[in-house]
Amino acid sequence: MFAKLEKVEERYIELERLLSDPKLVNDNKEFQKVAKEHSDKSGVVECYRDYKKYQEQIDENKELLEDPDEELREMAKEEIAILSDKIKGLEETLKVLLLPKDPNDDKNVLLEIRAGTGGDEAALFAADLFRMYGKYAEKRGWKVEMLSSNITGIGGVKEVIAMITGKGAYSRLKYESGVHRVQRVPDTEASGRIHTSAVTVAILVEAEDVEVNMDPNDLKIDVYRSSGPGGQSVNTTDSAVRVTHVPTGIVISCQDEKSQHKNKAKALKILKARLYDKMRQEQHDEIAQSRKSQVGSGDRSERIRTYNYPQGRISDHRIGLTLYKLEYIMEGDIDEVIEPLITHFQAEALKASS
Repeated sequence: MFAKLEKVEERYIELERLLSDPKLVNDNKEFQKVAKEHSDKSGVVECYRDYKKYQEQIDENKELLEDPDEELREMAKEEIAILSDKIKGLEETLKVLLLPKDPNDDKNVLLEIRAGTGGDEAALFAADLFRMYGKYAEKRGWKVEMLSSNITGIGGVKEVIAMITGKGAYSRLKYESGVHRVQRVPDTEASGRIHTSAVTVAILVEAEDVEVNMDPNDLKIDVYRSSGPGGQSVNTTDSAVRVTHVPTGIVISCQDEKSQHKNKAKALKILKARLYDKMRQEQHDEIAQSRKSQVGSGDRSERIRTYNYPQGRISDHRIGLTLYKLEYIMEGDIDEVIEPLITHFQAEALKASS
C-alpha cells in the first residue's frame, strides 16, 4: 500500500509542476485535464502526508522513552498512544481512498421512478419519492430537469424521468436503484387499513457520445399529438416524439415540451443513457459469472427499502439500517441513509480486494 502511496505523491508533485508551466496554461483542454487529476489526488496525498507526519512524531516520542526524566517519559507514552490512534484511522481512510474509483462517480444521472403494485397509492408514492430526491438535489446544489412524465389525475405519477446535474450526483445516488416499498393508509381508504405499495427507482449514468455508438439507421422516430390525464389532447400539433431503437427494442416517448425538436432531444438523451446502462449491465453480468461475490449488484428487482408511515420508520434491507426519521427523510435529508450505504459498499469492496 505504501509503495503505491509514494507513487501517487510523486505523480501529485509532477502535476503541481505542470500546473505552473506557462505552456500548459495556454492549452485550456489539457490544463483542465491536469487540474482534474490534481484535484482527484489531493485527498489521498493530504491524508498520506498527515500519516507520515504523525509517524515521524511517534518516532521522536519513542526516543524520549529513554529519557531519565520520568515525567517526560510518561508524556511521551501518552503522546504515542494518541498518535497511534490517529495513524490507525488514517490507515483505514487510505485503504478506502486507494480503492479503484468508479469512473462514473462524478457524472450526472437520469433518475427514473415508476409506480409498481398498488395502483393510485403507488403513483402517489412515486410522486412523493420524486419530491424527496428533488429536495435532496436542491440541498446539494444540483439541478433537476424534467425529461418525461406520466401524471395521474390525482397528483400521482405513473412514471417520471429527470436529469440530475451536479458534481458527484452518481456517487451519491447510485445505490438508490431498486424497489422502494411503502406501508401507509391511503387518503382514499375509508376503513383506515394500511396498504403496501411498491415503486421502482432506477439511477442511470448520463452517457457521453464517445461511450455509446448510436447509429441513426437503427432509430425509428414517430411523431404524434401529446395527451394529458384522461387522454385529452394537450397539443394541436404533432409535437410528441416516440423513438424506437430497433436492435434492442427500447422505446422512449417524450411529450412534455411543446416543441417536437426539444422532445426528440430529450428522448435521445434518455435512450443513450438506457443503452449505456444496458452495456454496463452486460459487462457486469460477464464479470459476475467469473466470480461468486458481487459487490452492490444494483438489481432493480431487489426490494431495497421500506417506508412505514404509521411508525415513522424507514428501513434499508441491504444493510439492516432502521431509522425513525421518516418525515425528516422525505423532506430530502437522505444522507443518513446514503452515508451508511456508501460505507457498507466500500467495506465490501475492501474485502473483495484483500
